[in-house]
Parts: sequence; C-alpha cells; structure tokens
Amino acid sequence: MFLHVTDAEYIDEYKVKVSFSNGRTGVADLSSALKGSVFEPLKDKSLFSMLKVDKELETIIWPNGADLAPEYIYFLTFRDDMELQPKFREWGYISQREH
Repeated sequence: MFLHVTDAEYIDEYKVKVSFSNGRTGVADLSSALKGSVFEPLKDKSLFSMLKVDKELETIIWPNGADLAPEYIYFLTFRDDMELQPKFREWGYISQREH
C-alpha cells in the first residue's frame, strides 16, 4: 500500500496536523526538513503556513514549488512510535543501530 497525505492543517511554528491514507492522524514538526535551496524560504512562517495538499501528488506542497515525500512526513509525525521503527529502518530514515 502506498502512503499518501489526505489532509494537512497548519498549526503553528513549523507544526502541521496531518492525515494519511492509512487512517492515521498526527502532528508533524517539519522544522528539520527546511534545509536546501527550495526549503530554505519556508523558514518564513508566513510562506510555510501557506501549505496545502496537492490532490495529484497526494502530499503537502507550498507556493514556491517545495513538496515533501509522504513517507518522510509520516516518519516525522510518528518517529517515536516503537511499532513503526522497523518500517522507518526499511525506508532508510533511521539506521540499524538506532533503537
């Protein structure tokens, strides 16, 4: 099953309430994703807050063309969920050495 973002709502700072196609909802802190030329402008919270879900890409996008992989948003949302650690290792978001 492919994972998609179905809804996203800006909360504050760089936090977003996100709903996924598997029925899970949570809050993602996206501040760690704001690196690189396309993401650097999103440090401006007024631009960051303009996020929306692109129904074709099925993920969060911003007016400057930035977008994030749904799996990465899922990882940032549920990174502390111990049951998901094997999946996050499989996706390469955590190393085999991390517990």
